[in-house]
Amino acid sequence: MRSTIDDLLSRRSSRRYMDKQISDEELMAVLEAGKYAPSAMNRQSSVMVVLQDKEDIETLSKMNASIMNTDSDPFYGAPTVVIVLGDRNNRNAVQDGSLVMGNLMNAAAAIGLGSCWINRAYEEFESEEGKALLRKWGICGDLIGIGHCILGYALDLPKPAAPRKKDWVYFVR
Repeated sequence: MRSTIDDLLSRRSSRRYMDKQISDEELMAVLEAGKYAPSAMNRQSSVMVVLQDKEDIETLSKMNASIMNTDSDPFYGAPTVVIVLGDRNNRNAVQDGSLVMGNLMNAAAAIGLGSCWINRAYEEFESEEGKALLRKWGICGDLIGIGHCILGYALDLPKPAAPRKKDWVYFVR
């Protein structure tokens, strides 16, 4: 079993996926890690929405692509999309949701799944179309989009990490 540090150092974003759904056991392990992300004052105000229905994923993909002015699939064919939302009234919603996203991606790597953070959730769920999707899915609250964590079995092996930039850390002692 690899150590936590090894998992953190070797995780990479995946942008090509097999046409095969991940198992419920794998999904629940990743979601559990997301639930245990740190949050300001332990408010635990982030919300995760799991999409595995191809039609819902396609709808959201088209919305996301439209924001980018493209017609390509921003979810890269991943069979699972976890949308992370935050409570608009929590001044730390973006930070808390970002920690959830990090936990999701690191947990996915630890169990051998591919993942990638996909942006533009904020724009999607500020739109009337996005708000309508939340209502359709039965999700209530004054929520903002933080990000999408796509999950699946990666088609490509992770590449080695790019060299880290200089002057990343400054010590003031």
